[in-house]
Amino acid sequence: MEAKLSFSQDNPPISIISAAKVAGVSLSIDPTLAVGSAPVLCFSSGESLRGVNPILHYIAHAASFSSFCGQDTIESGHVVEWLEYAPTFLSGSEFEVACLFIDGYLTSRTFLVGHGLTIADIAVWSNLAGIGQRWESLRKSKKYQNLVRWFNSIDAGYKETLNEVVVAYVGKRGIGKSPAPNLKEKVNDSKDPSAPEVDLPGAKFGEVCVRFAPEPSGYLHIGHAKAALLNKYFAERYQGRLIVRFDDTNPSKESNEFVENVLKDIETMGIKYDVVTYTSDYFPKLMEMAESLIKQGKAYVDDTPKEQMRSERMDGVESKCRNNTVGGNLSLWKEMINGSERGMQCCVRGKLDMQDPNKSLRDPVYYRCNTDPHHRIGSKYKVYPTYDFACPFVDALEGVTHALRSSEYHDRNAQYYRILQDMGMRRVEIYEFSRLNMVYTLLSKRKLLWFVQNKKVEDWTDPRFPTVQGIVRRGLKVEALIQFILQQGALKNLNLMEWDKLWTINKKIIDPVCARHTAVLKDQRVIFTLINGPEKSFVRILPRHKKFEGAGNKATTFTNRIWLDYADASAISKGEEVTLMDWGNAIIKEIKMESGIITELIGELHLEGSVKTTKLKITWLPDIDDLVPLSLVEFDYLISKKKLEEDDDFLDNLNPCTRKETPAIGDSNMRNLKRGEIIQLERKGYYRCDAPFVRSSKPVVLFAIPDGRQQASLN
Repeated sequence: MEAKLSFSQDNPPISIISAAKVAGVSLSIDPTLAVGSAPVLCFSSGESLRGVNPILHYIAHAASFSSFCGQDTIESGHVVEWLEYAPTFLSGSEFEVACLFIDGYLTSRTFLVGHGLTIADIAVWSNLAGIGQRWESLRKSKKYQNLVRWFNSIDAGYKETLNEVVVAYVGKRGIGKSPAPNLKEKVNDSKDPSAPEVDLPGAKFGEVCVRFAPEPSGYLHIGHAKAALLNKYFAERYQGRLIVRFDDTNPSKESNEFVENVLKDIETMGIKYDVVTYTSDYFPKLMEMAESLIKQGKAYVDDTPKEQMRSERMDGVESKCRNNTVGGNLSLWKEMINGSERGMQCCVRGKLDMQDPNKSLRDPVYYRCNTDPHHRIGSKYKVYPTYDFACPFVDALEGVTHALRSSEYHDRNAQYYRILQDMGMRRVEIYEFSRLNMVYTLLSKRKLLWFVQNKKVEDWTDPRFPTVQGIVRRGLKVEALIQFILQQGALKNLNLMEWDKLWTINKKIIDPVCARHTAVLKDQRVIFTLINGPEKSFVRILPRHKKFEGAGNKATTFTNRIWLDYADASAISKGEEVTLMDWGNAIIKEIKMESGIITELIGELHLEGSVKTTKLKITWLPDIDDLVPLSLVEFDYLISKKKLEEDDDFLDNLNPCTRKETPAIGDSNMRNLKRGEIIQLERKGYYRCDAPFVRSSKPVVLFAIPDGRQQASLN
């Protein structure tokens, strides 16, 4: 069908033109549309397609080779996802994040989808080529080696075709100019032309120091992972330093268990840091600073009851203690240090501004008493600094140049800078990013602790938990988590993210490499007797993954009696021809039933039959003694409401059923599965082995891994 591609001359659709040439689809070119118009493909029939992706879809299906849109429906779905992602490179603010994402994705891949060239490769390649000088500079560097390898491979394979497009169109839409700055605060103080684009305020290449400062009061969750990975990203980007600092200022909630597991999670995420420090390392200096501020009249000791103090701060009412003498304040400070009965009634407050509209500046608490022993230093101290007081002090003292904080702290930024000013310490730049919120998910450590203490979950590593260890145990690859976080970048808008997006990324990583196995449900299975099946069973060695040799092989036994899932048996009609996967076709001769329940199928092999003609492709297991008992475990969200509002009590929104176990039997090869190994049970989904084979009386436990599609509720 003849087709004419019309577009605006200032913005030629390079991906469409490149794809058409590679696919052998003939197009006539008409660059006369108005500036800003979307491309239009007009056919001689009078029909038309508008927009880049619809036209790319057409070209993929009209190509001279069928695999251009993917080898099967699953690959076609992945192609669609990549076509939607490809324009990310044209956004100046997302360019390097996109490069980093695809560089990681291509670590063990030659093509974006499957094992051959698709229109997804051409679309992404074209957008990179269209960037012009900025991409060419990166291409010559060693920064994104996997991405460059892939780009060069496509370039070499279709050099004349693609170069013709690049020469004709790159430069005609302002390509070659640097895209817009990454963020509003873009400043480049570096004289080094090879220095990376700077998007931290006042940052200097080689001099940046950032810190990840978790409180050791729980395991890291996906929200902490975002903060940790962004700090890692900026430290690497500017060849700076990354400090991991434990904000251990509340002994009532903290423990060595949490410290050890936070460090474990940091290692799991592949984060390399320069040093580990603790706020408690600076307790003596923090106490000296508090005393100095008291002496300067910039802080005072207050014995106002807690609730009254909160009310006075809200109403802008000064405390009766605000104008105490320095001597009186120092006397009460010593009582606090000693942990006396009088001291326990007091706290130290900063003397800032009780009339400020920003309530965080209304004389915040700097120090409070706590007699609980500290997990590192025991009962040495009876007073501990608040986060608001300790954080700016230690940041400045440790040489931090940029403090990354989530935007939930925005109203306290003024407090941070004011406290630094009163302390007489150097300024540390705050850089905000959006807090990561996930649907149907609690990220409050206090609330997560409730689930642990009330035995609603196993522990902090439970697969229903949003902790790093929990989601990894559920089957998430760390590479997927990193890609998910970096796709968001350091955006400042609050975002409520769907888990489906994360699991879709994960599926792209595990599907090309995970081994395939077979299982049928133990309590919902039917025997299928093959009249002309092998009198004596035999074994064939088959690949565990047809497209990935690295998955190894498996031994499959062929017998004249095989097990089918009841759901498959109930979908079969007498006389129907079906395909037994990894074997061939069979024809159903008889369906035996008792009380309306199928008890047995009888049929015969028809191996010369074509698999293309059958409607049902069925998984099966041989009726042998070596089958492995399985427990297939599915999970649901812990809460039933997509987003809890401020006045919602999470206890009123608990999901009544969050775990479901289904007994099954699996092929004999599954006795070799290792803990943590990810597999696909064909036609059932992806699973992670949580408890490997020990003995026949104890099932192998497999955790179902979401694949990005909407899951049915377990209720």
